[in-house]
Amino acid sequence: MENFNWDPALSKVLSALDAHRASAPTFTSDDEFGFLSDLLRSKELNALVHVYNKIQKNLKDDKFSPVLSNAMEINVEVLSLLANKTQVSDEFKELFLLLQKPHVQALLISHDTVAQKDYYPRLPDIPVEMDEDEETVKIVQLVKSDEPLSGAGIEPIMGATIKTDEQSGKIVIARVMHGGAADRSGLINVGDEIHEVNGISVEGKTPNDVLKILQSSEGTITFKIVPAESKNIFRESKVRVRAHFTYKASIDPETPCTEAGLDFDRGDVLHIVCQDDPHWWQARKEGDRNMRAGLIPSRALQEHRVIMQRQQRDKSEDDSISLCSVPVPMPTLCPRPRTTSTCMHESPTKCSLQGIKTKKIMYDATENDDFDREEIATYEEVAKLYPRPGLYRPVVLIGPPGVGRNELKRRLMATNPDKYRTPVPYTSRPPRPGEVDGKEYFFVSRDQMDEDINSGKFIEYGEYKGNLYGTSAESVSSLVDAGYVCILSPHYQALKMLRTPKLKPYIVYIKPPRFEIFKETRNDSRARSTFDESNSRGFTDEEFEEILHSAARIEFLYSHLFDETIVNADLPIAFEHLLATIHKLETEPLWVPACWV
Repeated sequence: MENFNWDPALSKVLSALDAHRASAPTFTSDDEFGFLSDLLRSKELNALVHVYNKIQKNLKDDKFSPVLSNAMEINVEVLSLLANKTQVSDEFKELFLLLQKPHVQALLISHDTVAQKDYYPRLPDIPVEMDEDEETVKIVQLVKSDEPLSGAGIEPIMGATIKTDEQSGKIVIARVMHGGAADRSGLINVGDEIHEVNGISVEGKTPNDVLKILQSSEGTITFKIVPAESKNIFRESKVRVRAHFTYKASIDPETPCTEAGLDFDRGDVLHIVCQDDPHWWQARKEGDRNMRAGLIPSRALQEHRVIMQRQQRDKSEDDSISLCSVPVPMPTLCPRPRTTSTCMHESPTKCSLQGIKTKKIMYDATENDDFDREEIATYEEVAKLYPRPGLYRPVVLIGPPGVGRNELKRRLMATNPDKYRTPVPYTSRPPRPGEVDGKEYFFVSRDQMDEDINSGKFIEYGEYKGNLYGTSAESVSSLVDAGYVCILSPHYQALKMLRTPKLKPYIVYIKPPRFEIFKETRNDSRARSTFDESNSRGFTDEEFEEILHSAARIEFLYSHLFDETIVNADLPIAFEHLLATIHKLETEPLWVPACWV
């Protein structure tokens, strides 16, 4: 205690506090004085002040300067490189695990905070005394770059956009694009009024007029600006999202600025850097070296668009059905195309299986496509999940019956039975001669299985010839915990039960090729129909059509949950694709829902 390096400034404050304690007994309680006294005496506060003083002294003496300010970012890149080398040597594996430890990562984050001087207190601006009629004016000079300058309405200017303020009629800064010239300068903020550009007054001018002035200017551009009353300190968000739709700014009639928009494809991972605007976020594609962010529709805006589209489509369908339901003397007024379903509002399973024999087990874990249809997939927040040695994510093969999932699963398990396992299903039927409990099935009573189903213990279940069949979530977890790669090929609606932070499944969609190739490849390989219990004949054209129809339905409802898509046109090629996918899953960090990490 005696050897501890107490900070002299804090000691002086503590002495002053004790000296004035007796003179202010009525203004402060004993508890408050005691708390403040204990705080000033704490080793933690004294140590923090000591570290702060050291940093400040070294900075002033130029004895301390960081080599880099993105140590945590480099750590992530190193982890990505090491992920493929953990099987090479124990040293790689040890370093890989060490760099993931929370204390090491906290140290690197602290280093970056100091290097970026993010610990400095942010004090309000000192007010400048002036006459009531005077305005504070600042002169900002920016070097003209090749950032976009064309468009209409709200124009991008050196990485910012302008508009005419509805109340004052002034030209004001509407948005500062993160990473653009205006943002990097730190001198232009949202709400600033532009009075002059290169000595030309913009009083009474439109954003298009200002744009023409900028387009005719070369080199340095000088802005005369009246600062906004309040400044928003921008802090870059660390949110990453996976996009579940494709966006093209050039065809979006609602975009505030086409040239400032960011195009992306479905499946792209985006770094959301700013969410201040409720309708338009600023984002960059993950890994993109371009500093300037672009505009994308916010989640709320995109969800509103999808809802409006669905309402318009449903209204069109209802109008069509209403027209067809009115008795008319001439049937030609209401033709019914062969491809049009008359039961589009019923369960698609019931609709699509009429006249076709079902498989032996048709799982129906809460048949509720209407509920799934209500889910609006726009953006999903994601984070990197690194491979865990000896703890593998389950591989879930999703697809329509007859597409070849079970054959792919069979081939995969045959390559290494000690590595790949599939859970043993449960059934309420009695065992047949030669069947062993826990091998072919777990045999339980009907009452017990009904109770477990109602308790939510099954990821999928169904009934066949009066007997229940199903797969329990616990059987999947037990295989994962035992170090196996659990392979599943469930009904697509089981995804609602499987896609959890506990299981962290990798979902592979097995997609059929187009009709002609589908028919040709299955007939050439003498594939047997999965719709016939005897399994003694090939697929009919109607069954091929049914598989394609079911595949389209699955993609419509669940494609935003797929991690990988494999087109099963040629079985050996599809199998090689599956092997490569599993190798990637075991060796590379991959994006997953953020709540899983």
